[in-house]
Amino acid sequence: MKTHYQVLIIGAGTGGIMTAAQLRRKDKKISMAIMDPSETHAYQPAWTLVGAGVYDYKKTIRKQAPLIPQGVDWIRDFAESFDPENNTVNTRSSGSITYDYLVVSPGIQMNPGDLPGLKEALDQGDVCSNYTDPEHTWEVLKRFKGGNAVFTQPTTPIKCGGAPQKIMYLAEEYFRKQGIRDKTNVVFATPGSVIFGVPEFAKTLNKIIIERDIIFKAYYAPDHIDAENKIIYFHYSEPGENACVVTEDNKLNERLEGSTKIAMPYDMLHIAPPQSAPDFVRYSPLAYADGPNKGWLEVDVNSLQHKRYANVFGMGDSAALPTAKTGAAIRKQAPVVTGNILHLIKHSKLSDKQKYEGYSSCPLVTGYSKMVLAEFKYNNVRDSDPILSKIVDTTKEQWSMWVLKKYGLPYLYWNQMMKGRM
Repeated sequence: MKTHYQVLIIGAGTGGIMTAAQLRRKDKKISMAIMDPSETHAYQPAWTLVGAGVYDYKKTIRKQAPLIPQGVDWIRDFAESFDPENNTVNTRSSGSITYDYLVVSPGIQMNPGDLPGLKEALDQGDVCSNYTDPEHTWEVLKRFKGGNAVFTQPTTPIKCGGAPQKIMYLAEEYFRKQGIRDKTNVVFATPGSVIFGVPEFAKTLNKIIIERDIIFKAYYAPDHIDAENKIIYFHYSEPGENACVVTEDNKLNERLEGSTKIAMPYDMLHIAPPQSAPDFVRYSPLAYADGPNKGWLEVDVNSLQHKRYANVFGMGDSAALPTAKTGAAIRKQAPVVTGNILHLIKHSKLSDKQKYEGYSSCPLVTGYSKMVLAEFKYNNVRDSDPILSKIVDTTKEQWSMWVLKKYGLPYLYWNQMMKGRM
């Protein structure tokens, strides 16, 4: 087995495969390897639809081997640690692999153990998560008969930040179709202050919440779960004293414990587990050692080059980038990494033309056959496709966007993105 490559890529997810495919298309002479132990590859954006019973989970999973670009070696092993001073990645069982250029794109790690009670409750009974087992989410929805349907998200960054509310909108419509909506409280509890960060799209979502009688709980940070008694506890996180109030019209049967702790009963609970960069990244020399980005990959937000190691690039969910962690973001990041590596190889400097401006997209499914396509860049600035925006108002619910989500995007993913064609 080879132990040195011009380009070594960590992770055979969206970022790793796209970058490898694009590099091969541009220069077939580059010696390259992808390091990833997984035998399968998941199209996770469709898990929202799996959880709502309108997409087959099996269609989201494919074998990894055919996706590895021809001419790229596949190191089926775990990266254990980085030694960037010596251009080395240490593996679990394949020894040390050295590189000229390193691309770090291993995705994100679920940490259910960081929320007390979640590890024992997750994907059991009435506690579900599209992040871990969307088929269980569908089972929970089908057997739900009314009560508090609670949808939450953690205080950590998460992949596809809109996912927790997407399944909520679908569930709310499903309850209406089943004739149980009038005896159901649909709750969205978030540590944040708004339903969505980009004003143009938040306006539409706020209108939906009001029209569909969804209970929005801002500053509700999950604290712990008592699965035996079916109670989730929140820490009220709004700054200031005496800000937490449980009102007299308390149809959720919430109760206040102390000054900032709230206990909320649930009959079904959908939760996004706390998340982080994988351990081998967050405890490595490549991650921020302190500050608000502690544990996330340290890269320049425009060039995606590591700030301290010029031959290292990072992208995808594990990178400390102030934008949403989505496949759409990676679609714009991969060409920047590819272009900059090729420019470094040929000219020993970065390309002036390759800059990432924070583009991301969140296909916000708001019901069965409706979707809002939220596209934005750094600083929560709307960044909708200029051609598409002339044809359809993507800030509003559209049937055409639902068709794009269910049929168009999976096709583009497997046949274009994975081939390095976009």
